[in-house]
Amino acid sequence: MSLKSRTAVVTGSTSGIGLAVARALASDGANVVINGFGDAAAIEKERSGIEKDFGVKAAYVAADLTKGEECARLITEAEKTFGTVDVLVNNAGIQHVAPIEEFPPEKWDMIIALNLSAAFHATRAAVPGMKARKWGRIINTASAHALVASPFKSAYVAAKHGIAGLTKTVALETATFGITCNAICPGYVWTPLVEKQIPDTAKARDMTEEQVKRDVLLAAQPTKEFVTVEEVAALALFLTSDAARSITGSMQQIDGGWVAE
Repeated sequence: MSLKSRTAVVTGSTSGIGLAVARALASDGANVVINGFGDAAAIEKERSGIEKDFGVKAAYVAADLTKGEECARLITEAEKTFGTVDVLVNNAGIQHVAPIEEFPPEKWDMIIALNLSAAFHATRAAVPGMKARKWGRIINTASAHALVASPFKSAYVAAKHGIAGLTKTVALETATFGITCNAICPGYVWTPLVEKQIPDTAKARDMTEEQVKRDVLLAAQPTKEFVTVEEVAALALFLTSDAARSITGSMQQIDGGWVAE
């Protein structure tokens, strides 16, 4: 267990990709801090389940990551609870689908705050401790949309392109401190975030929801299959390993061949 005695903070980890990543890191021995919105009982079930299934400690911090000071508090709370933050996975994100002229400014502001600025604030708070210990792993959940664009997703695409730039910059700044910073760029993963955007996409494109799945989402992926959360989590776990110590500043595509076209 290469992560035994280490601590991982995973944002947006009460469901979907984030929860799968938290569980994967716990399976390798890490204590984990989960974060996100949801029903309190359901969150507690997942938190206690991590402890029961993997024999590690798990904590939940209910920080609102659209606020910079709350991102910093998440890191501070994790350090108070477990002593260190060794792995930071910036995964929290939301989506809204609409033509640019109809895109609500408040949705733009929220998506940029959560999908991009939160990663900056959390990373800024976590890096000093990682530098002091000469070891750290920062993983940003980007998207194929960090590399290519799609219509009707101006805020999301802008945020994910920003994550790509942030990842590369942090990687360069921390390269001599035993810290790596990489981005995972999934294609369409079957998660609550994807499921919730289907009705809006159907409306924007005047399609049925089944047509959106077949002709919009999976049309982009040559495999014609959704990526699974377990596949993304396995890649995240690899990036924390000693075998990946020379991988930094990279965009790790896991998209069924989408960006290859």
